[in-house]
Amino acid sequence: MRAEEAMFPVGARNTTNRDLIVVGASAGGVEALRCLVAGLPPDLPAAVLAVLHLPAGGTSALASILDRAGALPVRPAENDVPLKPGTVAVAVPDHHLLVENGRTLLTNGPTESGHRPAINALFRSAALDLNGRVTGVVLSGMLDDGAAGLAAIAAANGRTVVQSPDDALYSSMPESALRAVAADHVVTLDEMGEVLTALAAEPAEGEEHMQPDVLVELENRIARGNDMLTRRDHAELGVPSGFVCPDCSGSLLDLGAGRYRCYVGHAWTEEALLRARGHELERALWTALRTLDEEASLARRMAERAGASPRSQPSLRGRYERAAAEAAHAADVLRSHLGTVYSTAGTSVS
Repeated sequence: MRAEEAMFPVGARNTTNRDLIVVGASAGGVEALRCLVAGLPPDLPAAVLAVLHLPAGGTSALASILDRAGALPVRPAENDVPLKPGTVAVAVPDHHLLVENGRTLLTNGPTESGHRPAINALFRSAALDLNGRVTGVVLSGMLDDGAAGLAAIAAANGRTVVQSPDDALYSSMPESALRAVAADHVVTLDEMGEVLTALAAEPAEGEEHMQPDVLVELENRIARGNDMLTRRDHAELGVPSGFVCPDCSGSLLDLGAGRYRCYVGHAWTEEALLRARGHELERALWTALRTLDEEASLARRMAERAGASPRSQPSLRGRYERAAAEAAHAADVLRSHLGTVYSTAGTSVS
């Protein structure tokens, strides 16, 4: 198959190669993706879709960076474009990148672990749409996005590839993926291109029409962002967890395997939920510190005014001074604790 030929739609033929590679990366992912793209040949018989966690605002230069890295053309993903072998499309900010009927789909579905685009969303949709024709790749990153999606690809008879944790700048995502899936290949970035090229040439005969997992299908529908969830959908998703969603403060449903969804569709893994709770606690502690500082300052001012007034009682000034001292002491204790716990940038409450 030549690089300029469009990929066959789902079900158009019974025999094909593994003609879609989906890649997910986060922290340390730009360099990892650059190395991966550099190792792919110009006649790669597969399309490549990549998700890197991006902030919602602004634009991304990722496509232009990767376009200079290797022989394959790289472009920002667009909505409703057929997948083409020998091309790379990268997710754009604030949109999930999905696959449907052999075409890319950009959606504004709910965030997953605070991310849009999310790796799990891409991987799930690819597994549902192309089953065994998909190869999933997890690269460097923090936390565990991509692990559940890689499991969906494996369940659909696709192939799974994970960057060796020792080779990754941030090993958390590869390690999480390996806990979720017995990966077909665990390789370094230097080996990645050769492995993916070989997998793309493998036949995927008779693997296109598997019965989809109900939960995976429902989560993919949520990522599309088109439909309101019904009570029946909520029942199929899971049971109440007793936790609330950091995004909307709604109740979270327990999907099992350490994953949660709220009633409007925001998704969280345990790792991401724990980190979000840590950030919430940090904000609360800094708010408490500011409040204590202001309380001490106000009480001192009231004590000074009470002492300057000819009609003031000494006991009143003493009460304000004690209140100021108590608030100042509490602020000092909290400030010392915050300085110890958050002395390293980016750490969260353990």
